[in-house]
Amino acid sequence: MARQLTVLFMPESAYGPTNNCIGVGDVLRRRGHRVVFAAEASWRGKLAALGFEEDLVELAPPAEDAEEQDAGQFWKDFIRSTAPEFRKPTFEQLDTWVKPVWEELVAGAKYCEPQLKAIIDRVKPDVIVEDNVVAFPALTTAGVPFVRIVSCNPLEVKSSGIPPAFSGYPAADRSGWDAFRAEYDRTHRELWESFNAWVVEQGARPLPDLEFIHDGDLNLYVYPEIADYPRTLDASWHRLESSVRGTDEHFELPESLRGGRGSLVYFSLGSLGSADVELMRRVVAALAKTPHRYIVSKGPLHAEIELAPNMWGAEFVPQTQVIPLVDLVITHGGNNTTTESLHFGKPMILLPLFWDQYDNAQRIDELGLGVRLDTYRFTDDELIAAIDRLLNDKDLHARLARAGADVRARDGVTLAAELIERAAKA
Repeated sequence: MARQLTVLFMPESAYGPTNNCIGVGDVLRRRGHRVVFAAEASWRGKLAALGFEEDLVELAPPAEDAEEQDAGQFWKDFIRSTAPEFRKPTFEQLDTWVKPVWEELVAGAKYCEPQLKAIIDRVKPDVIVEDNVVAFPALTTAGVPFVRIVSCNPLEVKSSGIPPAFSGYPAADRSGWDAFRAEYDRTHRELWESFNAWVVEQGARPLPDLEFIHDGDLNLYVYPEIADYPRTLDASWHRLESSVRGTDEHFELPESLRGGRGSLVYFSLGSLGSADVELMRRVVAALAKTPHRYIVSKGPLHAEIELAPNMWGAEFVPQTQVIPLVDLVITHGGNNTTTESLHFGKPMILLPLFWDQYDNAQRIDELGLGVRLDTYRFTDDELIAAIDRLLNDKDLHARLARAGADVRARDGVTLAAELIERAAKA
C-alpha cells in the first residue's frame, strides 16, 4: 500500500457539503488513509460513528444555556428566523438575505481561526480539503496542498457566459445579468473589502475580487455534465459528475407504501427548508389529492407535520437509498439533492427557497430535466399537473436513465479521492 496520508476535511456545517465530504472521506479511509474532520461542533459523535476522527470547531461562542444541538443546528435556526425573505425576488434578497448570510459566514471564519491553527498543529495533515464558500486563512497557510471542493452551487465557479450566482436567471436571457451583478457589488463590496483585509492580515494571499474564498492547488466541483454550463477553466479544475456517499443506512420501503396504486415519489425540502412548516403542510395537502404514494423527509420540526394516508415519512430518511426507489423527486433544488437525483436518473419538481436552489431549479427547468414552480405562489393544480406530466414523459425517463448510468459509471467519489491523493503527493 502507498504511504498513509492524513487528510483534514473542513466542510460547511450544512448537510450537503458535510455529506459530500463524508462520501469522499469514506473512500479515502477505505484506501488506508487517516481522515480527520474539522467540522462544526454540532456534528460531534456523528462523524466518529462513520469511522472518522473528529477535531471540531466552534463557529461562535456557545450560549450559556446551550444544550446539545442537532447537526447543522446553527443554520437551521438562521434559516427559520429569516424565512420571510424567501418570498422576495432574488434581486431584492441580495441586501436582506444573501449579505446577512455572508456576514454570518465571515464572523464564523474569524472566530474559529485560532482553533483551526491549533487543529492543524495537532493533526499535521498532508493535505487539507475545504468544502465551503468562505475562506479560512489557516487552511491555506498551513504549508500543505489545499483542495477546494464546490458542492454547493456550480455558478460559484466563475466563467464567462454563465448567469450570476444566486439569481436564478435563465442562461439564454442575459437581460438582467448586469443589473444583478451591479447590485451584488453595491451590497457586498464593503463587506468583501473588510474580510479581504483580515484574510491578508492572517498571512493568506488576497482574495479574488468580490470572492469570499480562494481557489485551491486542486479544485473540484460537483455537477453532472448533462446539467453543466459551458465554461472555460484552467487545469486545476475537475468536474465530479456526482458525489454520492456510500454510508447511508439501508432502507426498506415501508409496508404501507408497498404494492399500492400510483407512482412512488420522494418529497424533501432539505434539512433547512423543511423548517418552513407552513410550506411543508401546504405541499403535503396538495400531494394528498393525488393517487400516488410519497416518502417524505419531514425535517427538524417533524412533530408539527402530519402526513396523509398515502404518505410515509420521518425526520431523516437515507436519501441515497430512497431516490433509486422512486419515479420522481420533489425538492428544494439544493445541489446535493439535485446531483443525487441526476445520479440516479430521476426527474424533478423544484421549489427553490434560497442560495443555490434558484440556480439549480432554473437550470433543471430550462434543460427540460424537470419543472421549476414558484415556491410560495404555485397552485395545487399546477403542482399536480407537473407531477402528471413528468411521470408520463417516457422519453424523459429514458433520457435520464441513460444519463444516470453514465454519471454512476464515472464514480465521482473515487475520482475525488484519487485527485486528492495525487495533490497530496505532488
